[in-house]
Amino acid sequence: MHIAPHDNQNRPIVDLDDPVVPLVYFNILRLRAGEVFDYRTPGYETCVVPATGTVTVETMGETFAAIGQRGADVWDGEPEGVYVPQDSGARITALREAEVFIAGAKFHETLRPFAVRADQIDMVQYGSDDTKTHRKIKHILGAAYHDRVGRLLVSELYTVGAGGWSGFPSHKHDTDRLPDETRHDECYNFRFRPDYGSGLQMLQRVDNEPGEAYHIMDRSTVLIDKGYHPCCVLPGYEMYYFTILGGQSQRSLKQYFQPTHAAQLRTIPGIMDMVAKFK
Repeated sequence: MHIAPHDNQNRPIVDLDDPVVPLVYFNILRLRAGEVFDYRTPGYETCVVPATGTVTVETMGETFAAIGQRGADVWDGEPEGVYVPQDSGARITALREAEVFIAGAKFHETLRPFAVRADQIDMVQYGSDDTKTHRKIKHILGAAYHDRVGRLLVSELYTVGAGGWSGFPSHKHDTDRLPDETRHDECYNFRFRPDYGSGLQMLQRVDNEPGEAYHIMDRSTVLIDKGYHPCCVLPGYEMYYFTILGGQSQRSLKQYFQPTHAAQLRTIPGIMDMVAKFK
């Protein structure tokens, strides 16, 4: 499902118990300096990540000051975030003008909040220019936090260079059938540099049968409930997407690669390191 770019007026783009992707939650806030936003998500743990600007986050009696150091866009520095436990309530105060992502996953236990600073981001780079798959992943809530987070995985993904494919070899994660695959709902929010760039999100429900494709633009949101889902950016442009994964029965993600293209795993440098970082 593609949600076209729009002004959501600080209201959830993907709300609690969404009919397409019930395991995830997503909101984008636009805050002026000094503006405050309060929220509470019963049954959903969340992570506050400034796309731009700087905020302070208060939750469960703790204050996490000056989160986010980026300037004009998501290419301007490293991400930071704050984990907010389910149903605990949080207050976000903008220290300067900010655009803020709130990513969530369904989870009913109340854990403890914590901050992830820029020097704690888990980064992996894989692919190559030759295979048109060169990209960088910045894990905000990745495998390093399995003992502190319930079901939520949060990352930022960048194409490296101008043009190319991401999410390839095509994979899915829509069925709990361990050890081969886990059910994880997924949500993307895309950005392009320059911002008039665009790309394509594919969605193939069944191997080797016709699927769907969406024309994605700057600020497009895509919901992935099932199927194989590679995406690409036009030549001459860079693509970023903010990624939210919510697991049904576990946090660790087990991807099932599309049989038709699985042999490509041997052609893309470093891809198994990428797979391991989501586990």
